[in-house]
Amino acid sequence: MTRIIRIIVALLMIISPKLPNLLSLPAVPSGQDLKLEDRFELKWSDEFDGNTLDKSKWTYEWWVTERKGGFWHEDLVKVRDGNLVITTAYMSEPLENRYLEKWGDSINFKPYKSGWYSGCISTINIFEQCYGYFECRAILPKSTGMWSAFWMMNNQVENVDGSGKDGTEVDIFESMYYKDVWWGAGDAIVSGIHYDGYGEGHKGDSIGKWFANNPYEEFNTYGLEWNENEYIFYINGIETGRLSTGGVSQNPEYLLLSCEVAGENGVANADRHGTGKMNMKPGDTAEFIVDYVRVYQYK
Repeated sequence: MTRIIRIIVALLMIISPKLPNLLSLPAVPSGQDLKLEDRFELKWSDEFDGNTLDKSKWTYEWWVTERKGGFWHEDLVKVRDGNLVITTAYMSEPLENRYLEKWGDSINFKPYKSGWYSGCISTINIFEQCYGYFECRAILPKSTGMWSAFWMMNNQVENVDGSGKDGTEVDIFESMYYKDVWWGAGDAIVSGIHYDGYGEGHKGDSIGKWFANNPYEEFNTYGLEWNENEYIFYINGIETGRLSTGGVSQNPEYLLLSCEVAGENGVANADRHGTGKMNMKPGDTAEFIVDYVRVYQYK
């Protein structure tokens, strides 16, 4: 079924590249070839070798509390067989909060409870870069009601000034469409941007949904080329779309890898941005498996 849908989408794109999005169908990557080795040189990377997370490259402390319909906790983040593995699982008893003394007085801090747990790591205060090419190679988690993401942030995203030039959340990919597998469009991801904070002033844009190659079973690469003029998104080295809405961020940004559960107040089972409701039950798990993260600079 997926192959038939992809053929239909490819034919629609011949008629008009905009037709798949107008019909809420994922599109097939068909833009420029990245030409990675010709245009870029490696600046920073993590191949996730060994059996522990490299603390000289990553931190857990971007968010250590309730997160939408679940909770983020470092125990759900492991390095295994040369991969980073972020697991989403139900915990009938709250896990230990190792950052209570440090972050417990924060206005955003909420204590751990029973519920769905997952994880997040970031390079905040460790590594940031302005412009270049940013890529991860990953297998996406097999569950509705939650999603994985490879994204970028800086602290100026919260500035409400009508512009994304000082800082933009760039979602290189989010895996929100596992639920659509029944009609053949579930092998898709979405990419987009957010700026001017997350309240009334929030603004954003998206390039829509794009097919990857069996992404819940096989490794695919997801990349972003960022220059002073635009963001260019890629799947497996082929361009999917471009954005420059609100002005392109001109400041260094840090990287994040995460899984989030749809819902609010630590309670799951909501449909957020097309995820569908949680189909896992206590005892089930879903894994976000990352082979590597690599950051390049222009030659």
